Amino acid sequence: MEQKISNEEYNKYVEQITPTYNTWKNCFHAFWIGGAICVIGELIFSFFKNYMGMAQTDAASFESMFLVLLSVILTGLNAYGHIARLGGAGALVPITGFANSVAAPAIEYQKEGQVFGIGVKIFTIAGPVILYGIFTSWILGIVYYTGGLFGWW
Repeated sequence: MEQKISNEEYNKYVEQITPTYNTWKNCFHAFWIGGAICVIGELIFSFFKNYMGMAQTDAASFESMFLVLLSVILTGLNAYGHIARLGGAGALVPITGFANSVAAPAIEYQKEGQVFGIGVKIFTIAGPVILYGIFTSWILGIVYYTGGLFGWW
């Protein structure tokens, strides 16, 4: 026998199972997690520039590589997911979040093999970001070039 649920009962059920979020709390966590990642990046940059004697551009390159490495290691240790859940966009927007979005599927699908596991799934999260980033930069490049031809800038 089929049981009918009224709209009121259904709405009450949906309210019970729908997670609630505190926007101000989420913004605070994103702010301090993102800020902490930036402070770590600045410390790494200062180390390479001041203690290793590198030029500014070289130190910046090594900083980026080191942050990517650190993110991949934390992803492999299953720690970056916890940081991202707490920090939200503060952890996902910097270069560390991009590295995590590439490393996580590679780690998850490695048991399926090099080609059909890692090769196929590695860009499932980062792929759309790369695609639309390249497409948008291409469109903006055309707009900029066209604007230069007509003397708009």
